[in-house]
Amino acid sequence: MQTVFASKTSGLFVFLVLVLAGALCGAGEVLDPDRYIDLDEITPGMDAYCLTVYKGTEVEKFDLEVLDVVRRVWPGRDAILVQGTDERFVHTGPVAGCSGTPVYIEGRLAGALAFGFTFSKDPLYGVTPIKEMLRVGQVQSKSQRRLVLDFSEPIDFSRIEKGLLDYRYWGIAGLGRPAAAAGFEPLPTPLVTFGLPAEAVEQLDSLVRPLGLMAVAGPGGSSSIGPDRLVSGPPGRQEPTLVPGACLAVPLVTGDITMDTIGTVTEVVDDKVYGFGHSLLGYGSVDLPMATGKVHTVVSNVFRSFKFASAEQIVGALTVDESAAIRGDIGREPRMIPLRIAVSRYNDAQKRTYNCRLVDNQLLTPLILRYTLYGAALTLGRLPPDHMIRYKVKIDTAAGESIAFENISTGSGIAELLTEGTGSVVLLLNNPYKSVELASIDVDISILPDNVISHIWSADLSDAKVKAGGEVELDVVIESWLAEKKKYHARLRVPRELRPGKYNLLVCGGGGYLQFLRKAAPYRFVPENFPGLIDAMNNILHIKRDNLYCLLVLPPGGVAMGKAELPDLPATKVLVLQDPKRVLSTVPYQQWVEKAFRTGSVIIDQKKMQITVEK
Repeated sequence: MQTVFASKTSGLFVFLVLVLAGALCGAGEVLDPDRYIDLDEITPGMDAYCLTVYKGTEVEKFDLEVLDVVRRVWPGRDAILVQGTDERFVHTGPVAGCSGTPVYIEGRLAGALAFGFTFSKDPLYGVTPIKEMLRVGQVQSKSQRRLVLDFSEPIDFSRIEKGLLDYRYWGIAGLGRPAAAAGFEPLPTPLVTFGLPAEAVEQLDSLVRPLGLMAVAGPGGSSSIGPDRLVSGPPGRQEPTLVPGACLAVPLVTGDITMDTIGTVTEVVDDKVYGFGHSLLGYGSVDLPMATGKVHTVVSNVFRSFKFASAEQIVGALTVDESAAIRGDIGREPRMIPLRIAVSRYNDAQKRTYNCRLVDNQLLTPLILRYTLYGAALTLGRLPPDHMIRYKVKIDTAAGESIAFENISTGSGIAELLTEGTGSVVLLLNNPYKSVELASIDVDISILPDNVISHIWSADLSDAKVKAGGEVELDVVIESWLAEKKKYHARLRVPRELRPGKYNLLVCGGGGYLQFLRKAAPYRFVPENFPGLIDAMNNILHIKRDNLYCLLVLPPGGVAMGKAELPDLPATKVLVLQDPKRVLSTVPYQQWVEKAFRTGSVIIDQKKMQITVEK
């Protein structure tokens, strides 16, 4: 009996060992020893080499020397220290864009160049072990990374813009690269732009540096990738392929304006491409274009040398972005958003149209849209001190919803356009009610060298006393810079049931009108569901800056429950509805009478007056 029991126990033990070994093998822990070299086999002084592209698309071999193996360089992470011995490596030092360059020891793949020392004079690199890279994507994450937005508060586009431009609001724990220890840090990823003015690239660079990217300005014009999703080359052209050592690009914008992040392919297993040796942004599951690339040159720089490169052909989609590597699937088509920007400028003989495609991503899309708009509007230089911009924006979703608005701004560049355009995309993509796919974005911009700021020169009542049921007559004169004064006559009907007393009369422009609405009816800007979000956005975006508003402010009457406005309710019903035990919150319903005029200028001040209503 003991022999039989021991035999069964031994068999069970062997079975469990085999199952465990199979699980480990499936998780990437057991590697093919003929193809990959393990850290335990690596010793200082061993000869090594790497494969990468320094010019064009040709993969070249560069000699290396193994310095040491460093355990626990970060929690749960090991690294191999190597030094380049090739003359070109010695000249450039560590190169941004070499991230992912495969390193071979004894002819077997050991890992990828991924780390460097800031201000290093020698080409010292840290290598991410291949075992860590092949683990990437073993556990799929379906969570969506979104901006942290408070949808219980009234929508404020300026606050949304602040969150977009500060990655600490991105709601991603540990976003950005591990803190550098004595200068040892992941190599920054070049974000090479074409078609953006230097000023836009400088702003973009300051924003993305904490994320491990470095924005690099290329010359104006479009790249060869074109606006299409999957681009095929001319007949007979030998297209570059994604092989170990090849340039690996992740295009964020394609078409007439381009933004490409640049790295290197480490390994290709079946249709899976592994690269970078560190994260791009490091937030798990993604759907970004994956493309071949061309290195125009390596720019040797005292602070940080980098590959000046651009995307060539989209051949698949990046699906995983984790701390040890990125991984993509060849042949998979990424979702991208068509963007059309039409720009008419006072100093341009023609109307220019930019056709692009943007990545579809909750965080990256609005950010990239912002700088694409910036680049298109300022391609021919900065705006003069006196300028006026008219713009139209239309955003369509795949489900058929639309946000469409137009407005005017003056003396503030394209700030209002950027705030409203990118803010609308932020709200649509990061709303908590349903997943939204954008079908297209269309923007028309007209720029003139005019100052259309105006002030309220005077506001006079024909009579400050009026009877209930009568009319308040008001003459408003506005004065614009270097323009004739304009006069507007407003008639406001006083409600017949209004009690005698003193009442405020407000005269203002679009900005003052929005401030009034935020105090009088804040619930109009608080979404409770997706249709409510569309309504709240439209309530803000359809306020015209070049309108003159005349408002007679009345006492509160009735209540507002959620989005429902219930004026003229009996006092007893108001008390019932304001019971704190009710699920729907209620607020007093503010009433007013208004009259609006289109002036063609932006009124920046306001006037308050009083009228007396008599019996």
